[in-house]
Amino acid sequence: MKHPFSLLAATLMIAAPSVLSARVTKIVITSRAPVFNGQSFGTAGQFEKIKGIASGEIDPKDPRNALITDIQFAPKNAGGRVEYRTNFTIVKPVDMTKSSGVLFYNIVNRGGHGGPAEFHVGGDPGDGFLYKLGEAILWSGWQGDIPLSTDGSDREGIEVPVAGGITSPVWDRITAASGNTQSLPGAVGRAPLSLDTGEAKVISEVSETPEGVKSGVVTIPASDWAFADCRTAPFPGTPDPTRLCLKNSFNPALLYEVVYTAKDPFVLGVGMAAMRDVISFFRYTEKDDAGIVNPLFGTVPHVIAMGNSQSGRFAKSFLNLGFNEDENGKIVWDGLNARIAGMLGGFNVRFAKPGDMAEMYDPSADGPLWWDDYTDQVRDHPAWGLLHRCRATNTCPKITETYGGPEFWYSRGTVGIAGTTGKEDLPLPDNIRRYYHPGTPHGGGRGGFALGAASTDPNSLATNPNPEKETDRALYVALVDWVVRNAPPPPSVYPRVSNGTLVPANSAAMGWPNIPNAPKPDGVVNPVLDYDYGPEFRYNDESGVITNVPPAIKRVILTLVPKVDADGNEMGGAASLLQRVPLGTYTSWAPIPSGPLKGREKSLAAGYIPFAKTKAERLASGDPRLSIEERYPTAASYYATAVKQANALVQQRMLLPEDAVRLLNQMVTEMEASKLFTK
Repeated sequence: MKHPFSLLAATLMIAAPSVLSARVTKIVITSRAPVFNGQSFGTAGQFEKIKGIASGEIDPKDPRNALITDIQFAPKNAGGRVEYRTNFTIVKPVDMTKSSGVLFYNIVNRGGHGGPAEFHVGGDPGDGFLYKLGEAILWSGWQGDIPLSTDGSDREGIEVPVAGGITSPVWDRITAASGNTQSLPGAVGRAPLSLDTGEAKVISEVSETPEGVKSGVVTIPASDWAFADCRTAPFPGTPDPTRLCLKNSFNPALLYEVVYTAKDPFVLGVGMAAMRDVISFFRYTEKDDAGIVNPLFGTVPHVIAMGNSQSGRFAKSFLNLGFNEDENGKIVWDGLNARIAGMLGGFNVRFAKPGDMAEMYDPSADGPLWWDDYTDQVRDHPAWGLLHRCRATNTCPKITETYGGPEFWYSRGTVGIAGTTGKEDLPLPDNIRRYYHPGTPHGGGRGGFALGAASTDPNSLATNPNPEKETDRALYVALVDWVVRNAPPPPSVYPRVSNGTLVPANSAAMGWPNIPNAPKPDGVVNPVLDYDYGPEFRYNDESGVITNVPPAIKRVILTLVPKVDADGNEMGGAASLLQRVPLGTYTSWAPIPSGPLKGREKSLAAGYIPFAKTKAERLASGDPRLSIEERYPTAASYYATAVKQANALVQQRMLLPEDAVRLLNQMVTEMEASKLFTK
């Protein structure tokens, strides 16, 4: 499959003068070689991999960069610019005349190429989905606490400046710890100003609710712990600013918090400027300042970015801060797939841990989770939206936003749908399409059509197999068509307040069935908490400095979840083929079964409760859900239902025809192997 693009557009790109250069000043190509053992993909042919390091500089006085936290404290070169160096990797058709004209920018997640398995953008090309489309692919580093890679690996790191001499209070939390020594989770870029424990504080807790209510809090005396390594030396051990040692060892049944003053923060927001400049360079610029030729110049008139989970949250923050406009006023991304990213994150906050997710106190849902301007009256924040700045510069991309279950239950995504009151459907702009994968784990399950076994622990759930893969592939093709040919994608499909499919997170409101020997959803959801981070934190920018540590919780924001049907399966989304012909209940949540956080949503988890095979088994256990034999009397009836549903999904452009055929063939094979049906 090849995406046509205008010859006129390509000609204009080739003729673009170098004055449009973003401020990447130098690229060094460290390797260039064929990839995938010379395999050809469709009409795109063979691919090659190019690795290198890009050096750049940004003007701290440019309004486009002024929002970077601590930029004023960053070291500057003789020209008054702030410098950075970042890794980059390009995988592209060897013959770029055979490319689609689309540059797929895969925003790295914690430095790794990774991304959804359905795209196979790192390592094994899989079935060649993305490569058959003829895309060129680009990665680069942005996360300031991941160092520049010099070993030729595919880890994309970056060198950002350090704001030397700057200090602020920080916190860390440690769970499930044993032994006498634990690494500080936020040690990189957050070194203690002093190892004197009298200037810090450690507490332990027996339990903590999702609303932040603690019980059994004990302050550990300063004489009973140390910033040290006690693994080979007795307490107080060997001084170590990256570790915590307890005289009486850690108890895995407790939760620990440490508060201390950190020094010399990374200027993390420079990673956003670096991403902007690297993409802009490869899109618009013929050569660097030394005359090294851009290997993509003139061949990629369209750029589509994908942010997956953490990197999707980063993408939303990138847009919110206006970085989709480069230093020459040009648009950076034409399209964005913001995938399974429920909230924002600490990407431009002093001493933030960019790799953190949605744990207690983390800055993540304090800024806007909505696209249009919206006045947050609950938290008294002025009208703002993620598109506010790009609209002012006419640099907003076309966006496909996809959520799975944990993005609602763990990552607080429904506040972006229903606002902080939870009583309305917030408007969705014309350049946004939103799709919800109901009943899926984070990133989707392994798929398949086997019944599987239930959990034997009534406090936990079995692994959820419900996939997102096939839906995501179809939606990516639709996004490319939208960007390249302006062909509208399928209509948005997601739960809403107005039609009753978005409700409070409790059994009664959800309509949760009373399934025997299974946990209930009550008390599981990870709510939005309104934190008081202090006067130097900019809430609508999700940026600035946190001075209240740990921050006080002012209120709990209503966080909604999807309503379920009689089987406990969610409504209001773009259900997969498996959920349309279900073999059980596919939950978007899964509680922590034990420990100080028992009953709360497990990090990005989801669950599965299979149906009984027979009516007799169902009645014996008291399960209100119909059994397999009551739903699908024969294998033929199950298959016929699946064919009908697959055809409907293809017609809705939620399933590619080739994926429909593959799934149905897989279904036949697995039904025969499992002997799920006796008729």
